[in-house]
Amino acid sequence: MKTISPKDLNNLQLQTLLQTAIAPRPIALASTVDKKGNINLSPFSFFNMFSTNPPVVIFSPSRRVRDNTAKHTLENVLEVPEVVIGIVNYKIVQQISLASTEYEKEVNEFVKSGLTMKNADLVQPKIIEECPVNLECKVLEIKHLGTEGGAGNLVICEIIKIHVREEYLNSEGNLDQKKLDLVARLGGNWYSRNNENNLFEVPKPLVTKGIGFDLLPDEIKYSKIFTGNDLGMLANTEQLPQGNFSADENIHSEARKFLLENKTEEAWKILNV
Repeated sequence: MKTISPKDLNNLQLQTLLQTAIAPRPIALASTVDKKGNINLSPFSFFNMFSTNPPVVIFSPSRRVRDNTAKHTLENVLEVPEVVIGIVNYKIVQQISLASTEYEKEVNEFVKSGLTMKNADLVQPKIIEECPVNLECKVLEIKHLGTEGGAGNLVICEIIKIHVREEYLNSEGNLDQKKLDLVARLGGNWYSRNNENNLFEVPKPLVTKGIGFDLLPDEIKYSKIFTGNDLGMLANTEQLPQGNFSADENIHSEARKFLLENKTEEAWKILNV
């Protein structure tokens, strides 16, 4: 395995490596204003939720690697500690990319990207009407992680109001993951798309406790057919079935077909001979 010290790479090399390896990353489309009322809209993929109660999200407008300048978003939240964060889906991904252009401070990226401004209820920044979800936030704290190019600035935000477009809800009134069609950032110019063609479910570990890899029968644990994912599903059973277990690879192949359909019980029945 190749080992690398971050100190042996320049800023651009390190950024490229980390952004490619640590992915996919959700995108925060941050709407902010400065004290003069200038509007800014910019996407950030250093973003995620970190608390439910209170509801807290964090995004990080890093200092530019190229020339160590601060982004307008950071300047704005330092002046007006409020932000609206729009969640990005495939329907608007090209407009989001356009909003990332480094326009002059007085330029409104809503206008440049063709996205629609809408007044928020509790904060000064504008809501992005096309986003499936908008989060009105007050900024609790800004933590500077460094002073050199590439240094992050954690903008810690508490969500005070949520806006959800109704077309993205299911019949129970909850957000529908398939309808959302969210996108995420990868390395370089790459994005990923979370639509129904590539979504998959992984059952959560049992509330009681799965038996674990160590208690799997050797005939199964050392099979040439099962992958680590397959064994993980088999090990997430509360109790090992009674009986003997086949080492036949043909039977393992048949059991694996059920595992690919998330039918763990059926797989165990085939394996238990």
